[in-house]
Amino acid sequence: MPAAKDPAVDTRVPVTVITGFLGSGKTTLVNRILNEKHGKRVAVIENEFGEVGVDDGLLINAKEEILEMNNGCICCTVRGDLIKMLGKLAKRKPAIEAVLVETTGLADPAPVAQTFFVDEAIQERFRLDAIITMVDAKHLIQHLDDEKPEGVENEAVEQLAFADRVILNKLDLVTAEEKEEVVKRIKGINAGAEILECTRADIDLKRILDVGAFSLERVMASEPDFLKADGADHQHDTSVTSVGIELEGELDMEKLNDWMSTLLRERGNDLFRSKGLLCMKDSDEKYVFQGIHMLMAFASSAEGVGKAWQKGEKRVNRLVFIGRNLNREELNAGFRACLAD
Repeated sequence: MPAAKDPAVDTRVPVTVITGFLGSGKTTLVNRILNEKHGKRVAVIENEFGEVGVDDGLLINAKEEILEMNNGCICCTVRGDLIKMLGKLAKRKPAIEAVLVETTGLADPAPVAQTFFVDEAIQERFRLDAIITMVDAKHLIQHLDDEKPEGVENEAVEQLAFADRVILNKLDLVTAEEKEEVVKRIKGINAGAEILECTRADIDLKRILDVGAFSLERVMASEPDFLKADGADHQHDTSVTSVGIELEGELDMEKLNDWMSTLLRERGNDLFRSKGLLCMKDSDEKYVFQGIHMLMAFASSAEGVGKAWQKGEKRVNRLVFIGRNLNREELNAGFRACLAD
């Protein structure tokens, strides 16, 4: 195995893995990076947990290469797809200068990191620059304390344990005392990771990109079998599933608000993440819905979120729920009832 190279002289393409539990702000951070005037040709590999993709529509004004992997977790069944995508990117002309890998909120970063050391062709062309873990300051402790079935990993813990940098996001939602407790819990899991504080992923990108922060030696010191582990052994909590809905037609905003408000109020503890791209009656704007437990927000392309419906574009509503013990039939029926008369 070739020795790790000095990032200052390493000509391989740097790869930044952006991880973090559901709703921590990963896509917001990716948008920040894509819209920054850094002058680099950036490729984004998006991994979504579920059969309906939404995040591609949340990446605004992105001229960069966007590659999607749906209906599988990047740390499990679709890791081979990650290798294939990186192989294709290596052949692109003009050459890609940086790669962002945004994992699903239920991914263990360890198997993703392994990819850059167990595949020789990938290792020759790419270097794992850093694992960046986004943290939702409001909900982190709740997920760290979530009881899991025997043999099932707590993804929120694993994401922190493998972080080179931790971005403590959404500080506007917590008090100083709550923030202090969150920082204490983070340091208890990973004392060596630098913690960067922010709101709405507004972070100095020089602190997280092309920083040469990932150290294989550090990981091997704490995880001697790191390069031997099989990503297929990673077990998710089977009670956590995804329900994706695709529905043509225009929605009634009042009906949608009432239904979503009731749903989040009654099932918010079990709804880790909900998000959607929606079409409203008598509007050419594309509406973005974001929900994290009982918190929800709507925004439109007129407010700079996402893109407006393009001329000739098929107007299909896409909605995804990720949570525990979801009822697919009820969610589909409830959403369908929100269609305008």
